[in-house]
Formats: sequence, structure tokens, C-alpha cells
Amino acid sequence: MIFSSIPFLYYFLPAVLLIYFLVPRVLKNTVLLLSSLVFYAWGEPRLVALMLFTIAVFYGCGLAMGQSRSRKWKKVWLIVSIVVSVGLLALYKYADFFVSSFNAVTGLSVPLLRLALPVGISFYTFQCLSYTIDVYWGNVPVQTNPISFGAYVVLFPQLIAGPIVRYSDVAQELNHRTHSWDNVAQGLRRFLLGMGKKVLIADNFALLMKLFRESNGQSVLFYWMYAIAFALNIYFDFSGYSDMAIGLGRIMGFHFPENFNFPYISRSIQEFWRRWHMTLGGWFRDYIYIPLGGNRVSKSRWVFNTLVVWMLTGLWHGAAWNFVLWGLLYAALLLLEKWVPAIHKMPRVLGHIYTMLAVILGFVLFNATSLQQCAQDIKCLFGFGGLPAITADTIYYLRSYGVLFLVGIVGATPLVRNCANRIAHTKAAALFEPILCIGLLLLCTAYLVDGSFSPFLYFRF
Repeated sequence: MIFSSIPFLYYFLPAVLLIYFLVPRVLKNTVLLLSSLVFYAWGEPRLVALMLFTIAVFYGCGLAMGQSRSRKWKKVWLIVSIVVSVGLLALYKYADFFVSSFNAVTGLSVPLLRLALPVGISFYTFQCLSYTIDVYWGNVPVQTNPISFGAYVVLFPQLIAGPIVRYSDVAQELNHRTHSWDNVAQGLRRFLLGMGKKVLIADNFALLMKLFRESNGQSVLFYWMYAIAFALNIYFDFSGYSDMAIGLGRIMGFHFPENFNFPYISRSIQEFWRRWHMTLGGWFRDYIYIPLGGNRVSKSRWVFNTLVVWMLTGLWHGAAWNFVLWGLLYAALLLLEKWVPAIHKMPRVLGHIYTMLAVILGFVLFNATSLQQCAQDIKCLFGFGGLPAITADTIYYLRSYGVLFLVGIVGATPLVRNCANRIAHTKAAALFEPILCIGLLLLCTAYLVDGSFSPFLYFRF
């Protein structure tokens, strides 16, 4: 089940919210746990047992660390939690990647496991690890209530696609959170905004990308349209889903961390990653990069730390070599920016062009189904694929999607938000905002009922 679906919008969510707000405070986490398990089981009933196993293991490790008086035994239980989490990821997400790579190198034919990838495993595994690591470091108290801990792990608003919510982010709110009409109103606004970004913008860019791959009239310009469409698609898809998750959490009294801050206005790759998927970047910084020594080490060790973190960042996104190379590409760009300070002193326009060109080409690598396809796409983008500069198909789709590109580019900047904030302080806003929200809901519903093309990228991760 996904947020942008009729069953979720009109059956699951209303039923859950009705029960949630009717039960006494002491039962609210129980409602969240049970409803989240139902949400997860909707698409993967066979893997609910794996989810319950994960909850039990990390709850038990946290409890054992809390009861251990010696640092040695606390470290043992921390290692157990790390081994289990890495083991599950290796088994379900990376086993076939490692086996196929081994077969390619050795010429052998070791059979693949072909296990189904549990939805959201990369997200909830990192959330569980943040809990046991922070307990070990003494940053958070041990959660002794299994219902509350289970609700944290499987909390449906951010279960399948983030943002990555650390236990420290919601530790207090798990037991003491405020419910108010203001929270509900702000949460609904954020949820509807995110749904609009996902259904009305991201899904239409996804359709253009599908039409591009099926077209017989490809051209250099069409390839650039495809590359820019994917960059906008993945932004509005993922940031829209993050907005929906943050909004749902706010309705229930949780304050989830922000995940995007207009990354496409960045003037350097360093700035881009401070604005893009911020919870993932923060997780790798605090739990991998800094424990490795960060930048307070020798230059060679710092380079090693950077390469490790970005290789893992690439692997986190997917079990394929294009993701590994995508991560290492950013490592190389960040090292370049560190060693060539002049990059940060470029005029604003040049810095922005450099950053967006690197990001768009990086996403071509990210979205490729193989390294061969990536190489072909890059060749065609720069006119070495034997294609014409422009075709009739290109002109047709440019006219058809020109307004969408304009909406996407402007919507990826703070301009719309700043205008909305100014209008929000006027008297007319109190009258028209509910009308606009209802209109947005009805428009998105019409798209969903119509069966519009609506893939969700981050199910792959």
C-alpha cells in the first residue's frame, strides 16, 4: 500500500485516524503498532514475520545493553544488533548482487537466491541501528516498553520511504506527545502538498520518461529532456512522499525531521548534499563518517573515509554497480571541491550550472538499468550516439510537457513557498486555503481513479 492510492486515502487512513483519536492515550501506541503491521502486511504478508523478528532482536539488544553493567557486554550486544541488521541486508538485498558479480569474475554459475526485497528494509534497518548505537553511546535511554519500541520501528507514515527517523528524534514523543487541531491542520496541509507533488508532477514526469524509452524518434534534445525529467521526477517523487510522511506524523503528534531543502538551488555538490535526503546524509555522517575519524585524520585516511561513506551511500540505494559508481562519483566531486577551493568562489550562476550538470548526469547513471545503457545515454546526451539534434517526436513532447517542465523547475525553488507564506498572513488565506486543499485532494483523486501511471521509485531501495 502506498499513500497515493485510493485504498489508503479513503479506507485505511480514515479508519486508523478514527480509532487512534477515539482510544485513550495509553492505547495510542498500540493502535499505531497494529495498524502499521496491517499497512505493511497489505503488500507483503509473508514478511511480517521478518519485521516482528527485527523488532524483537533490536528491542532485546537494547534491553540487554541497559541491564549490562560492563562496557564489554554492552559492546557485545551492540555487535549482535549490527551483525543481524547487516546480515539481513546482505541476505535480502545484496546476496544476488554479490553472487552475480562473483559469477561474472570467475565464470562460474553459482545459483542466485532470488529473495523478494522487503519494502523499506533499508530505512527501518537504519532506524533500528540508530537506536542500539545511541543506547550504547548513552545518548538515549533504553525503551523498556515493547509496544512503544515496536511502534517506532514499524510506524507506517515513514516505514517504507523515510525520512530516516532516529530514535532520538521521537523518543520523548513516543510516550508524551501533544494532539491538537493545529497539528492536524498543519499535518493535513503538508500531506496534501506532498501528494500533489507526487501525483500531479512526479508521476507525469515518470510518464514522459516511459514514453521516451518507447519512442522511435529519439534525439539529442529528447535525451536532455529525459535526463532533466528524471531529475525532477525523483525530486518531486521522494520529497513529495517525505512531505506526506511528515504530515501524517504531525497529525499524530510527531515531529519528523525534514528531508529536503530545495537542493536544486545549490551552487556546489557539498551544498547539494546538505539539502538532498538530509536524514540519510546525517545518518552516514554521525554513524559512519565521524566514527571512522571524519576529517580529523591524515589526508590519506580522510580520502579513505570519504570513499567508504560514499560507496556505502551508493550501495544503500541499490544492489548494482551503477549505484556504487554513482556514490563514488559524488566522493570524487566532493574531494575535488575540497582540493580546489576556487570552485566555491565561482560566480553564483556558474556554480549552479556546474552543480546541476553534475547532478543530472549523476542521475543518468543512477537510473540506468546497466552500465552499458548508462554509457549509451551519456554518448547520446553529448551528440555521439548517431542521433539527430531534434526530431518531430521531440517537438511534440516538448510542446506537450513544456508547461510541466516550467512548473517543475519553478516548484523546485523556494519561490512558491515564499509566495505561499506571504499569502498565508492575509485574511483571504483563511477562506481560500481549505478550498484549495479540497480541490487538490479531488484533483489527485481524479488522477488515481483514472489509473494514471504512478510508480514509486524508492520502493526499489
